[in-house]
Amino acid sequence: MTTERYWVVGGQYACTRFSELNGAPQALGPYRTREEAKEVWKRLSQETRSQATTRYSIAAEQIVLPA
Repeated sequence: MTTERYWVVGGQYACTRFSELNGAPQALGPYRTREEAKEVWKRLSQETRSQATTRYSIAAEQIVLPA
């Protein structure tokens, strides 16, 4: 049996190619549902919308539960 948990990851990048972070990455979570993670992602995206080199994404982690 498997389950998923969700993380909001990202931060400020060196340029708009988004290939190299400028500093430490941020990881917020875990969240039990994608909807919870989406609310955090929305808030962070709104707070940093004027910063062209800041980006956040939602990452899903699959966890195998013991039988």
